[in-house]
Amino acid sequence: MGAPGKRAALTDRFLELCGAKLLARADELTAAIATSPRTGRVLHARHAMELALARLLESARPPATAAERRILALANRVAALHGLLPGAGQARLEAALDAALVGAQSLVPLFHLVRAIDMQQGRGFTVYPAGLAEGTPFDLLLTRDTERAELACETISADDGRDLHRSAWFSLVDGIDPDLQTWLSAHPGRYLLKMTLPNGLRHAPDQSNLETLATLQRRIRDMLAAKRRADQDEAAVIRLDPLLLAGAQAGELGLMDALREQFGPEAQLAVTRSGSGMFVMAARAGRENHIGAAVRQRLAAATPARFTGANPGIVAIFLEDTDRAEWRTLRETLHLEGEVRQFLTCPEAASLAAVTAATRIEMLDPTAADSAPEGELRFRNPSHKAAKSAALAPAIRSCA
Repeated sequence: MGAPGKRAALTDRFLELCGAKLLARADELTAAIATSPRTGRVLHARHAMELALARLLESARPPATAAERRILALANRVAALHGLLPGAGQARLEAALDAALVGAQSLVPLFHLVRAIDMQQGRGFTVYPAGLAEGTPFDLLLTRDTERAELACETISADDGRDLHRSAWFSLVDGIDPDLQTWLSAHPGRYLLKMTLPNGLRHAPDQSNLETLATLQRRIRDMLAAKRRADQDEAAVIRLDPLLLAGAQAGELGLMDALREQFGPEAQLAVTRSGSGMFVMAARAGRENHIGAAVRQRLAAATPARFTGANPGIVAIFLEDTDRAEWRTLRETLHLEGEVRQFLTCPEAASLAAVTAATRIEMLDPTAADSAPEGELRFRNPSHKAAKSAALAPAIRSCA
């Protein structure tokens, strides 16, 4: 990608803040995405906002989709916020931007922050970005009439509530995929490899996780080479069977839908093809996902550290690395609501007037059928003294 110049879509201030860094980051991500097909899809999804902004910047074209328009607006809101801050606040925002464009980080936490500002202003609050302006532990001070509330923005990955991380699963599949294609060439047919991983599979660049991935890949290779149908120990239960599934005769979408129906929403799936041959891998952890519990743990850790206690507190959770089906399931099963409401009964939640939750669906596709009403799930703490405050009601009343 070329060097950034003046673009109509992105403000001059945004370009000055991070235009060149954004393009360099996009080059880095594009190279990483190209190295492995499945892991690349995870990277692309996680960093879709940075990549979209870089495309807009490089092409100098107006945004073509509603999602691009929202991403553009959020980026320009970050730049506008920078212009409103005092010198120390500008330095904090610049540091946050720099950190967002390195490693596994992204622009999502900053976009979550400016989206929260816009939402609360739209509800009639005066919003002061106290965290950036003054270094307070909370991010925003909301004022309406004579009432105040402190709001803290937290971003959490749904992978924190999974024993089988998607990125680790795709690393496993990318590593074994060449061997599967070679094996399929010698053994044409349709196969299903089912795995149960009692200890899960986590994405972390430490030696134990790398060794776990290598061990699983080696076990699958050895099992296929020895023409064994099963392999089992305390770390993994692996079984190879013929693929007997109507969706296997359909296209990729039909096959994945059929597999998802058979193995459930929590299973991780992958398909390898070679000629007419097909090798499906399906894996589950030793227990169900516990994303709501992970949110509760974050609330327990964040609440004592993020608020002064002088005003009612609101924690605004942004749930990353999830999809529409999972978000819908979390809401329909009341799994997330149950964990949050249980936390609100604990003594450490005494300072909280409400907890909210949102995903990229609410951020980028707010009119979708599976988007939460009013742009977020919201759970009021009925035992807090502010629960009946008319002035704070737009920010704390339950809307789940």
